[in-house]
Amino acid sequence: MRAAVIHAARDLRLDERAEPSPMPGEVVVRFGAGGICGSDLSYWSKGRVGDFALQEPLVLGHEISGEIEALGEGVSGLAVGQRVAVNPSRPCLHCDYCRAGRSNLCRNMRFFGSAAIVPHVQGGFSERFVCRADQAVPVPADMPFEKAALAEPLSVAIHGIRRAGELLGKRVLIAGAGPIGLLLALAARRVGAGTVTITDLVDEPLALARRAGVDEGINVAAHPERLAAYEANKGTFDVALEATGSPAALASLFRVVRPGGRVVQLGMMPPGDSPVPVNMLMAREIDFVGAFRFSGEFETAVDWLVRDRIDVAPVMSALMPMARLDEAFALAADRRRAIKVHLHF
Repeated sequence: MRAAVIHAARDLRLDERAEPSPMPGEVVVRFGAGGICGSDLSYWSKGRVGDFALQEPLVLGHEISGEIEALGEGVSGLAVGQRVAVNPSRPCLHCDYCRAGRSNLCRNMRFFGSAAIVPHVQGGFSERFVCRADQAVPVPADMPFEKAALAEPLSVAIHGIRRAGELLGKRVLIAGAGPIGLLLALAARRVGAGTVTITDLVDEPLALARRAGVDEGINVAAHPERLAAYEANKGTFDVALEATGSPAALASLFRVVRPGGRVVQLGMMPPGDSPVPVNMLMAREIDFVGAFRFSGEFETAVDWLVRDRIDVAPVMSALMPMARLDEAFALAADRRRAIKVHLHF
C-alpha cells in the first residue's frame, strides 16, 4: 500500500508500505481524507517540529478520517463499512494522568505522525492504517471525509477554549489566523464570547476570518498601531490565545491583556527558550497557561461537526489527491491561498 513518508526536510515521498493487520482491540481503517497540519508542514520544511526532530522515516498525518475495513478480535460497537473520525491520540489509559482525565498529558502517549519518541509513531497518511477501537469515533455515512478529519484540529481549539476559562461576554484576542486560530475564533463564538479579535501578518486569512464572523482582524505587520491601541489603561482583552508559535506574537499579548486576565499558549515555539515579560505577568497577575493537544474534547468536536454547531466551511480550502503530494504541501504552506488542505487517495 502507499503512504506519505517524510525522510528529511523537503524529502517527502509516496512510498510502499506493508499492509496492516489489526491486533485484538484494534481496527483497520481505509483512509478517507486527511488534513495537512502545521506540524506536518514543519516536518516537511524543517525536518522537525519544535523540539521533536526526525530521526527516521515517518508517515505523516494525524487529522484523519476513513472507513472501517476490518475488526480485530474482541472489537464491539463498530462495524465494517462504518465511516469514522479517528482520534490520533493513543494514551496508555493506565498512568496517573490518564486516570485523572488528562490523557493528553499521558506519560506513555503514542500520537500519530509524531517524532516525539523513537521509534517514531507512524501517522495516518496511508491507504490503510490501524488504530485502537476507542480511537475510531463513528460519524454519519453522508458526512464528507474531509469534514470528519477536522475533528482533530477542532478538538485542539476546544481544548484551548476550555483552558481559557469562562468566555461568556468576554473580550477575546487570538494571535494567528491559521486553521487553529480560525477554529478558536469559531469555538469562542460558540461558547458566547462577547467580542473576538484576531491578528496575523497576512491580509487574506484575516479577510476570511472577518467573513466567518470575527469582529476585527488586525494585520500587525502593516498596522502595529491598531494592536498597540489596546495597551491603553493596562490592557483591554480578558483572554488572549497564542496560535502562531511566534515568540514576538506571544510577547505582545501580555501588553494588551488586562490585569487579572489570561494568556493561553497553543502554538509550538521554536526549539529552546522563549522570552516572557515575567514582571508584567507578575504585576498584573496575568494567568499564563499552556494548552497541549486535547483529551475528551475529541468527542465534543465530532458532536459539533455532526450537528453543525459551527460552520467549518471557511477552514476547508482544497481537497487534493495524494499523487500531487508536493503540490498539496506547497499550497498548504501558502497562507495567501489556503487555510486547510485535505488529501485523499
